[in-house]
Amino acid sequence: MGLIVDVFAARSDNFGYLVHDTATGRTAAIDAPEAAAIKNALLYRGWTLSDIFITHHHIDHVEAIPELKAEYGVRVVGPKAEADKIAGLDELVEAGDQIQLGETVFDVYATPGHTLGHVVFHDKIGKHLFTADALFSLGVGRMFEGTPEPMWNGIKALRDFPDDTLIYCGHEYTESNARFALSVDPDNKALQARAEEVKALRQAGKATIPVSLGTEKATNPFLRADDKVIAAYYGLENAAPAEVFAALRKGKDSF
Repeated sequence: MGLIVDVFAARSDNFGYLVHDTATGRTAAIDAPEAAAIKNALLYRGWTLSDIFITHHHIDHVEAIPELKAEYGVRVVGPKAEADKIAGLDELVEAGDQIQLGETVFDVYATPGHTLGHVVFHDKIGKHLFTADALFSLGVGRMFEGTPEPMWNGIKALRDFPDDTLIYCGHEYTESNARFALSVDPDNKALQARAEEVKALRQAGKATIPVSLGTEKATNPFLRADDKVIAAYYGLENAAPAEVFAALRKGKDSF
């Protein structure tokens, strides 16, 4: 018994995810970017949607809620801090809460920054981490609503999970993220290898996700804002990690 994760493309560059509890057959969509893509994935797998877990309020993560809820009568779970921005939520969660999908338990973590109420879902037993737009492979989301220190602290908390945790993020941005990462950390051998792997995957039309957290710890500069190598790139050797994180995010915004 355990969790099966189905990964598929949605919209122009979103990832869609179905998570299926094999013990009970309950199936959740992680976010609701596009009804047609989710329905096609359900049909292909032969699963019936029972739940939707929402990470944040942006339209490309919630747009399909009304259609899916009307068709399947699903339970929709989402961040309490963004309840006023997301129509159709049935259950509100915040950091420290747990939600259940059949026999699978997800822990909820706060990752403010991209949006103030952004949350992520962690299946500790199965080692699956659904980070949406808080943490990407080789990057993080744009800081639309938050400030650097809380965003850094949220990301740093995820870094403490085991290296074999698998990350499932919200968008296929890995190739462009790799170019920026190499610009600030050009001598990183692990990053060079990951960039080549990503290039090959994209040329073959394959997704770059999931990726292990261990790989991200070694290659993602945003997870290493407290690393002297990254700080030195910006001349911030004596600065707090949050200041380095802010410099990284500003650098990526204009890259």
